[in-house]
Amino acid sequence: MLKIRLKRMGAKKNPSYRIVVINSTTKREGKPIQELGYYNPKTKVMKLDLTTAQDWVKKGAQPTETVAYLMKNCNADGTLNYQKKETVKLSKKAQAKAAAEAEAKAKAEEEAKAAAEAAASAPAEEAPTEA
Repeated sequence: MLKIRLKRMGAKKNPSYRIVVINSTTKREGKPIQELGYYNPKTKVMKLDLTTAQDWVKKGAQPTETVAYLMKNCNADGTLNYQKKETVKLSKKAQAKAAAEAEAKAKAEEEAKAAAEAAASAPAEEAPTEA
């Protein structure tokens, strides 16, 4: 079975990968059938021959999960369309604090709304006139 997977290159703690078509039983650094491009996860630089990769998939090659993600987020010219996640992970303590602040804000808004309704529904008192 053919796989489209990453072949690790680069120095220790500084990985870069080549995207290759290879037999699934071959070791990670084994001789590939074809090289389709490269990917550096630290700098988010990628170059992929997308049309050739899609042709290999049509022929029956199975992309790994990471390569499938890279193929899906690839521009027409083969570069990575990387978008940084906008959500920020908070600790449990910070999540609890944010939830408490949101709850207090909602309660204050409800009280202000109730006070405004009470003031609007109360009959307007007439000021005494001097005779």
